Amino acid sequence: MDHLAVSPACTQVLRDGQEGDTAARRMSPFRFADPERPATLCLPRCEASDLERELTTLVESILKAGTKVRELVKVGFDVQTKSDRSPVTTVDHEVNRILHEMQERAFPLDGWLSEESPDNPVRLTSRRVWIVDPIDGTKALVNRIPEFCISVALIEQGTPVVAAILNPTTDELFTAVRGDGLFLNGTRITPSPTYDVNPAILVNTWEFRVGRWSTLAETARCRPMHSIANALALVASGRIQGALTIEPEYEWDVAAGVLLITESGGTISDAAGKPFVFNQPTPRFRGVIAVAATSDKDLRANLQAHAERAGSKSDRAQAVP
Repeated sequence: MDHLAVSPACTQVLRDGQEGDTAARRMSPFRFADPERPATLCLPRCEASDLERELTTLVESILKAGTKVRELVKVGFDVQTKSDRSPVTTVDHEVNRILHEMQERAFPLDGWLSEESPDNPVRLTSRRVWIVDPIDGTKALVNRIPEFCISVALIEQGTPVVAAILNPTTDELFTAVRGDGLFLNGTRITPSPTYDVNPAILVNTWEFRVGRWSTLAETARCRPMHSIANALALVASGRIQGALTIEPEYEWDVAAGVLLITESGGTISDAAGKPFVFNQPTPRFRGVIAVAATSDKDLRANLQAHAERAGSKSDRAQAVP
């Protein structure tokens, strides 16, 4: 896996008024949620008492990581390019460090899988594994689009049992423990059923740009998603009716979102309609179809049909010599 390979040079993202060299890009000030999160944020009540320590520890660490994100965004951070040409920042690495230290300190027997850490095959022998995307939506972070987030899930025998997604910009922390429902900033939320003849669907940015979902857009409001983890949290909360892509996604992109959606009463699968099983030797799936519990009963089948047609066209295009 080539997560850590980077080019020798890096770009510095500066705060207003900070001087840098000619290679540096100057970015506009970032605007976080106001007022700031209270220091006495109540933790979600965990009915699944055997996982209470895991949830409490995760919430404390992800909030600490969120604070670090705020600090780095305000003072400026470096951007590097990995071998796959995707960006990685000092923000990604700092969040990864904070969360990895949590796992090593509090749960040393668990495995670890993160986008920003070398993959250790020892995780495949672990009953429990922490799957982490330190910043999902790094491009959004660099471009000041307020949709990037921190995504963490604890996996037990292939299934998410604890999950948290934090958007540092909106100051929203979504959490879930298997069998105990969905929480937002420590308060249980139950999305209210709605019916929309033109449901809002978040789709992969590249697929949106090339018009892959143009037919779907005739009956739905398709919008590009800059972070799939953030999109899945919105689907879980019922603010968005669905999320759709047939492009490859890694386990760290979707692990936390899978539990959030399941605990909210929604449905989620890969593009073929198969359930996700995590901690695989190759931690990658093809596509995601996520539907909110509040959506129309026919939306799931509709998105599945569009995914199958798009997948067939893609396969045929790749088969052309």
